[in-house]
Formats: sequence, structure tokens, C-alpha cells
Amino acid sequence: MSRLSPVNQARWARFRHNRRGYWSLWIFLVLFGLSLCSELIANDKPLLVRYDGSWYFPLLKNYSESDFGGPLASQADYQDPWLKQRLENNGWVLWAPIRFGATSINFATDKPFPSPPSRQNWLGTDANGGDVLARILYGTRISVLFGLMLTLCSSVMGVLAGALQGYYGGKVDLWGQRFIEVWSGMPTLFLIILLSSVVQPNFWVAAGNYCLVWLDESGRRGAGGVFTYP
Repeated sequence: MSRLSPVNQARWARFRHNRRGYWSLWIFLVLFGLSLCSELIANDKPLLVRYDGSWYFPLLKNYSESDFGGPLASQADYQDPWLKQRLENNGWVLWAPIRFGATSINFATDKPFPSPPSRQNWLGTDANGGDVLARILYGTRISVLFGLMLTLCSSVMGVLAGALQGYYGGKVDLWGQRFIEVWSGMPTLFLIILLSSVVQPNFWVAAGNYCLVWLDESGRRGAGGVFTYP
């Protein structure tokens, strides 16, 4: 705290007095930290396998069923009862606390989907048979990282565009401001739907679409900063 300026120290002190906000921050950081370790907490692959005197790391490398004495050269299905029994008889297996990943389906349950919490699925399963807790972990990581990346990229791009407007001024600033006015007046939801329909939707396309939508505010701040401090 000694490296902070007096103003920031006062801000931090006020924030700490807001106990609800302060503890909410710590709870969020803990949950986000857990989500970064999702593969170690919820995974349908073993973390470590000791088989016939050799070490295997399914978390880091894909192995075929033939690597464990099976007849097939396809990727090993560690949820297969036959493979589970073979690994236990010829060594040992270290599993994650939750033996389901983000896309895993619990085929071994005798309960209809969605199912209530159980020893296998701590928060139950969804309508598709996926483990709810595993999907919460992986979903939290994707959502938070997506938001952080989106904020950083849109801020950098917007401030850079605004700085160019403020530095060159004239027609560059005029046309830039008119473009921002038109762009900000478009309905965000329909704009995202339109852009997503032009190209095949994926993570990076969604991130690019949101960056374009959020450029207007950061662009104004960048231009205003350059005009204020010539």
C-alpha cells in the first residue's frame, strides 16, 4: 500500500470500509482462481496414470486405447468400464475431484435428465446430461476471460482511433466523429446478429463483433484526452 499515492490510498480505504463490496471482490477472485484450474478440478480424463510401470499424463497428452492394451487405436475413453478396470488392475489412476468435463455426459446414471445432486454430480445434471458444476467452472473462466479480453481490446483500439482523430484533427476528426455517431446509433443486438450471420460464429468472431460495438465510448475518451493535452 505504501507505493500508492495518497489519493489512491484514500480510495482503497473507502473501498475496504464497504464490506459487502470488499468481500465480494475476494469471493470473485477465489472463484475465478478456481475456474482457472478447471482441468484439475473437473475432468473426464485422469490427471495421472501409472500403468505397467510407466507414467502417463492424459491431462497433457492424448493416448490411444492400444497404449493400455486395448484392441483399438482410437483415443482412449477413460469412462469406459473395461478401460477403468484394466488401469486399476495394472496400476493406479489419479482422478480430478469431479470426473466430468465441460462437455461430458454421465451415461452411467440411472436417473433421467436433468437429475438432482448426487455423489457423482454434486450439483446434478442439466437437460443434456452434463455435470452442472463442471460447466459452471468452465463457463466462469470463459466468461470472465472473454470480458477482460474484450475490455482491453476495445479500449486499446478505441483510444488509438480517438488519439489519431485528436492528433490530426480537421477532416480526420470530422469523419471519425460522424462515423462514431452513426455507429453508436445502431441497435447493438441487431448489429451483432447481422455480423454473426455474415461469418461463421465462433469465439474470435464474437470477440471482434463486441469490440467493434464498444469502440465509440473509448474513441471519444481518446480524442478528448488528446484535445485536452496537446
